Amino acid sequence: MERRTDKKDRGAGTDGTLRERAAILESILNGVSLLISYIDKEERYVFVNRAYAWWHDIRPEEAIGKRVSEILKPEEYARISANIKKALDGQRVTYENQVTDREGRERTLRVHYEPHCGGGEVKGFFSSLLDVTEGRRAEAALQESEQRFRILTESSPTAVMLYQNDKWIYANPAAAEITGYSTTELLSMNFWDFVHPDDRHIVMERGRKRQSGESVTPRYQFKIVCKDRAVKWVDLSGETIVFNGKPAGIISVMDITEQKCAAEEMKERERALATMISNLPGFVYRCANDHEWTMTFISEQCADVTGFPASDFLSNKITYNEIVRPDYREPLREKRQETIRRKDFFEEEYPIVAASGETRWVLERGRGVFDPAGDLLFLEGFIGDITARRREEQEKEKLQAQLTQSQKMESVGRLAGGIAHDFNNMLAVILGRVDLGMTRVEPAQPLYKDLQEIRKAAERSANLTRQLLAFARKQTVSLKVLDLNETVEGMLKILRRLIGEDIEIAWLPGKNVAPVRMDPGQIDQILANLCVNAKDAIGGVGRITIETEITVLDENYCADHKGFIAGDYVTLSVSDNGCGMDKSTLDKLFEPFFTTKGVGQGTGLGLSTVYGIVRQHNGFINVYSEPGRGSTFKIYLPRHPEALAEPTGKESAAAVTGNETILLVEDEPAILEMTGMMLHRLGYTVLSAGKPAEAIELARNHTGEIHLLITDVVMPEMNGRDLAQSIASLHPNIRKLFMSGYPADVIARQGVLDEGVLFIQKPFLMKDLAAKLREAIGNH
Repeated sequence: MERRTDKKDRGAGTDGTLRERAAILESILNGVSLLISYIDKEERYVFVNRAYAWWHDIRPEEAIGKRVSEILKPEEYARISANIKKALDGQRVTYENQVTDREGRERTLRVHYEPHCGGGEVKGFFSSLLDVTEGRRAEAALQESEQRFRILTESSPTAVMLYQNDKWIYANPAAAEITGYSTTELLSMNFWDFVHPDDRHIVMERGRKRQSGESVTPRYQFKIVCKDRAVKWVDLSGETIVFNGKPAGIISVMDITEQKCAAEEMKERERALATMISNLPGFVYRCANDHEWTMTFISEQCADVTGFPASDFLSNKITYNEIVRPDYREPLREKRQETIRRKDFFEEEYPIVAASGETRWVLERGRGVFDPAGDLLFLEGFIGDITARRREEQEKEKLQAQLTQSQKMESVGRLAGGIAHDFNNMLAVILGRVDLGMTRVEPAQPLYKDLQEIRKAAERSANLTRQLLAFARKQTVSLKVLDLNETVEGMLKILRRLIGEDIEIAWLPGKNVAPVRMDPGQIDQILANLCVNAKDAIGGVGRITIETEITVLDENYCADHKGFIAGDYVTLSVSDNGCGMDKSTLDKLFEPFFTTKGVGQGTGLGLSTVYGIVRQHNGFINVYSEPGRGSTFKIYLPRHPEALAEPTGKESAAAVTGNETILLVEDEPAILEMTGMMLHRLGYTVLSAGKPAEAIELARNHTGEIHLLITDVVMPEMNGRDLAQSIASLHPNIRKLFMSGYPADVIARQGVLDEGVLFIQKPFLMKDLAAKLREAIGNH
């Protein structure tokens, strides 16, 4: 009896090993916060882990055997039923599902269905659901892991049988119970009669050797056919003995049918669990709570996330702590130890350095496993790759910042446009009247100085409006193809006077710099604003360096600098060795009215003006600066494909007066009167009209030639462009000059004047008007 018990124990060992391995996998799956289930082809649950059951507010055993539609709410089932059908048709399915959890919160689950096939058909599918809602911490505490599968069977009663000369000569009642034959029936049978035909040859061969005294394998397994034709698996252990003076075989036979079936089922489930784990969006692990997080179990999918095979971790060729980015190791350890002390789940997002050297972001969810005494045994959990999600979030943040900036600029643009039209009309009257008044007063008189101060104040106000329009990319510009080097050189003398003697300006022109298409005056604005800003940053003796060069921006550079477009550019750089700027200052640098200067020392529009001008010309700007290390502004202007026009010779200075006839149209009476006075003072014959209809009537009735039409752009009855077309039908050779405080898009598109359009910005001085008049009609 002792020998039979020992053999029985050895038989149970294999089954125990399978149960132990399955229990580990089950413990891991029950320990992670992934929602895992197996659903058969009739849409019935075969297995659900504790996280899945918790989510649906049921016990795991309540789900087993029920249909999916019985567990989920009708509207939830309706949303996923099509995907379930796909999985049962043999398709892998991955999708995201918006659901409400048991606490009524909206959550996003990433769902993956993996079909399970066997025997040429789909038997069911594995379902894994991962909560990818940002910031959600696991709120349900899983209990100590349990056995997943119940103990299939205990050892069957052992049959003891003796045979000699191929016949049974003894069989105990247990043998009859196993085979279904009575003891009497057994004793009339050969020892192989109830052996399954598949195994009869081997049993006969070994049985005859044993009864003849030869050495035989003492233990093996085979199938038998019972009296009721049922097939059973048995485990046989035997020896040769001498009975009645002759060799005989004595055997103990255990019914292992249930164990055998259980073992096969366990293997199948183990394969299924391994398949399930292999299809999770990450890897599961079990590790020690030591400094290196020494792994005692880690699934092969770790290679997909870290680039290192599982064997490297299990052999300690590399430790998990080593691949965590160094600046995260201690903070991560402190947070994890705190949750372990609370016996809670831990959930963290952090970067690791993969085998390729690439930084990847992972999400880890895990827990400590404790013994009944409360001592920590090990840690286990799940680690998933969230690099793509993090990149998407960063991209969304950048796009949101760009959208916010665009909306801010659009708001400022609308504000600036509204201000510019009315405010510049008022300034036009003030500045024009002052200008006319100054022509009537001797410079030596005290009133002349007062008029000068009024004019300066009006000009500063007009300049403030222009800066607002420039920032919002609403300023009206006249584009010309320019040599950037020549333009900068022409500005150097003015810049040196503007900056002062204590600061050196170094000019480093690039060779063979391509032309750009810009408004020359706006290049001057860019240089003046950047150099004044550099002067203030230096605050004493220093150096400003201005450079030009050809630059090619490739796709990689533009990917790192959102909003930039790849292509050929001419770069204008302005650098200083001043105080530099910190990150918080750089983040606000181009915002309107932002300034680090004291009250009254700056409007905060200088750099925002530069930004607006550059963007209006389809360019880009980058700033490089650190506190104490100066600043460099790099402006990228699109390279113009056309060559510079050849100079036609030196132009003679045109007279500032004339005697031509001008039709003046302006709906503001004060501006109409003031501009008419300027034109009369310059010697021109003026036909004045306060409305477009009045102007058309004057043009129709005037018998002589009208050389030039000067018209406001924005008027109540008709805009200036439409008026000009009507007048041109009456006087085909008439020239046109448009004036406005803010012309909107009537004569310009996105602030750029249409080809061939002459324009003068309100407010203007009489000398500016005279120059523009000669440009319009001086050579015609």
